Amino acid sequence: MDEKAGAGSHRLLFHERQTGSLTGVRDVVSFDENQVVLDTEAGLLTIKGKDLHVSRLTLEKGELDMEGTVDSLVYSSNDSYRKSGESLFARLFK
Repeated sequence: MDEKAGAGSHRLLFHERQTGSLTGVRDVVSFDENQVVLDTEAGLLTIKGKDLHVSRLTLEKGELDMEGTVDSLVYSSNDSYRKSGESLFARLFK
């Protein structure tokens, strides 16, 4: 089986805090219009802002595109998330 494209690397690119493109995304932990939490190759990434919208998500490739006004980006350890087990999507589609 092929590995995910971009496995082991993470890239984050935002244009004028309005549109963004990310690689190295493993999973979406949670999201709403004010906050998106992602499990990335570099750890948990919390993106806070206003009117946030994920316009494209391809977990097989580890890619995500989003729009909205970004106010902050915070990385943290993802050890506690990994120990908790299931992702948001796994819990939703039980």
